[in-house]
Amino acid sequence: MSLNRKTAIIFGILLILGLISGILSSVPALERSDYLNQLSSIKMQVLMATFFQFVMATVYVYIAILLYPNIKKYNERLALGYFGFRIIGAAFLFVGIVSLLLLLFISERFIIEGQPNPSYFQTIGELLRVYRDGMNHLGVILPWNLGGLILYFSFYRMNLIPKWLSIWGFIGSIFVLIATLLLMFDFINIITPIYFIMMAPTAIFELILAIYLLIKGFNPIVDDSNYK
Repeated sequence: MSLNRKTAIIFGILLILGLISGILSSVPALERSDYLNQLSSIKMQVLMATFFQFVMATVYVYIAILLYPNIKKYNERLALGYFGFRIIGAAFLFVGIVSLLLLLFISERFIIEGQPNPSYFQTIGELLRVYRDGMNHLGVILPWNLGGLILYFSFYRMNLIPKWLSIWGFIGSIFVLIATLLLMFDFINIITPIYFIMMAPTAIFELILAIYLLIKGFNPIVDDSNYK
């Protein structure tokens, strides 16, 4: 099995693991107004979400490391930009684990002793929740998809996958970046149809790309003088 084939299979598996762990790391209760009451009652779900966020962060690190040598064959500066953006996104995922555990802790303290002074816990909880949302979008999604733009542009130029897949990935990353900016400036909310519609192309693309790579693998890398 060639190195390219091995890389393609590992990348495909990591994409699927990333999608699954991303879904399982979500905590819908955080979007509810009574989340402080809810989190402690679903402690096991929150701990499982924390575990899967750790898995997703680890997967992201491996993806960044795995594809760096391939992009470097095309352009070393782009490879460094790709690697830098994606490592930043993965690092903030690790940081996000702490904020989720802190929210669980605040919820438990709120249930035990928050009734005489609920505003104290609500203020701290809201600060943590806003911090977590901002970190997820500014710290994770934004740099990760900037790295995605570099990745799929490089794939297109290197012809590692069908060009229509590279274009789909590139456009999908742009949609995610637009959705993130709209969310940051309060034009849309997370739990809305428009947000899911803008995020869906990338999720579907990654699943299709993973299946394609597991079956077909990457196209052979030609001499990099052809890129210049």
